Amino acid sequence: MDRLAKVRAARKKSPTPSVQEWADRPSLFTQDRQPATEYLAIPEVSSENRQYIPMAFVPPSVIASNKLQFIVGASMFQFGVLNSSMHMAWVRVVSGRLESRISYAPSVYNNFPWPVGLTQKQEGAVVAAAQGVLDARKNHPKASLEDLYDPLTMPADLRQAHAKLDRAVEKCYRAEAFPTERARAEHLFVLYQQQVMPLLRSAKNRGAKAATIPRRRTAEAR
Repeated sequence: MDRLAKVRAARKKSPTPSVQEWADRPSLFTQDRQPATEYLAIPEVSSENRQYIPMAFVPPSVIASNKLQFIVGASMFQFGVLNSSMHMAWVRVVSGRLESRISYAPSVYNNFPWPVGLTQKQEGAVVAAAQGVLDARKNHPKASLEDLYDPLTMPADLRQAHAKLDRAVEKCYRAEAFPTERARAEHLFVLYQQQVMPLLRSAKNRGAKAATIPRRRTAEAR
């Protein structure tokens, strides 16, 4: 009750009228953006020392704070790609930073070059390997995600499961394995450039057409 009283008082002092209106309902969120179904939770801030950002499927009973990005209805294939070294190579280049820690944002996800033209075998391999990662996590029920993805304490079976997932995801981009993280990032940026060039050409053409249209004289000019 003490906490609710503080919320009520804080809302009454707010300069925003819509927040003030919720002062008499201190136990409720003023904006409810909580998913109604299971969602994939992605921490906005993660240690730069981790090989992978620890992500997990969580039920709607877990409230997503402002430091959590989430994807409602994410598939096992999406989970697999996002938990791969390919995605992490992209993240380490384009994401922001909180001091030295990774700061994940929607723009990192929205601009990521997903593999296209996949066969059922390729997609199935990623899904199976992604499930293998979740199964390896279950082998350590007392360990938190923080423990599991600490570079010094990551269990061997989980590390092996991620290595298998990495290879399955890489095969979605090319048959040959990537020797380094830089090679992965370079490949992704080539794909990104290929994807955005049609948009840039379209914008350029629209600009050229607009430049050739003469302006109408105003009534005063006539």
